[in-house]
Amino acid sequence: MCGIVGLYLKSGALEPELGRLTALMLHEMSSRGPDSAGFAVYGTANGVAKVSALSRTGETNWKHLEHELEHVLGSDVKVETLSDHAIFKTRGDGQTARNWLIENAPDVSVLAVGSSIELCKGIGDPDAVAKRLGLEGRTGTHAIAHTRMATESAVTTEGSHPFSTGADTCLVHNGSLSNHNRLRENLKKHGETFQTENDSEVAAAYLAWRTREGDTIDQAIEGALRDFDGFYTFAIGTREGFAVVRDPIACKPAVIAETDDWVAMSSEFRAIARLPGVKNAEIWEPAPGQIYSWSRAA
Repeated sequence: MCGIVGLYLKSGALEPELGRLTALMLHEMSSRGPDSAGFAVYGTANGVAKVSALSRTGETNWKHLEHELEHVLGSDVKVETLSDHAIFKTRGDGQTARNWLIENAPDVSVLAVGSSIELCKGIGDPDAVAKRLGLEGRTGTHAIAHTRMATESAVTTEGSHPFSTGADTCLVHNGSLSNHNRLRENLKKHGETFQTENDSEVAAAYLAWRTREGDTIDQAIEGALRDFDGFYTFAIGTREGFAVVRDPIACKPAVIAETDDWVAMSSEFRAIARLPGVKNAEIWEPAPGQIYSWSRAA
């Protein structure tokens, strides 16, 4: 099944509560995806590139990689660690750092790169994953999260969602793509790099490619609606906001709610029911093949 949630804050007063509210929503989706969980939290960009990374072994020498990246980038790099995760921060080029880590650090999965995104994931009970990786204490402007029930691949941390290959863009997915192998080969020709065989990583890479080519996120999703075969509900995070789309048949569940203070989406309403002011929310089921997006961009 899998469960997805997204929360976009219109009110700055709620930003200190973003992690706590997202953790509440994630908890309600635990029964839909008990295998693993992950989340992406967005904050205000401050000109520093951040690379979220995961140790496959739990024994990665993060300090060594910090020094190596300083040499590669010609810029200072600082690394912050949490459990088996690390965030590299630099004023150098984040995409160069991402590519170097993928090519030269075989015990590392690169989870995300950007100026506002931090991404974490893990296997096991979603509540335990959220607690271990400090979701409840995080602040920011918006977040998306996922609980996974693996149906076509092994239960691994790398197979957990969200997936991200482009700067400040990530995706969570309930469903499956039937043409992901063909899409993967085409995207490789356009410079996309992959770290898993997961179809959701292909979807994330498609959006990264289209936005890198100049599409807005809505235009990139329009392309996905034409090019993707399969069943899906996506929640998509960007630097400025987030978007929701279901495939043209819309067999995977989703609900959206909006108030003056926030917009939320989930696979089921019970994840939204615990948000403040929900009694005043406009609530609807997103229509098949229609794009819903919210953004701070002018």
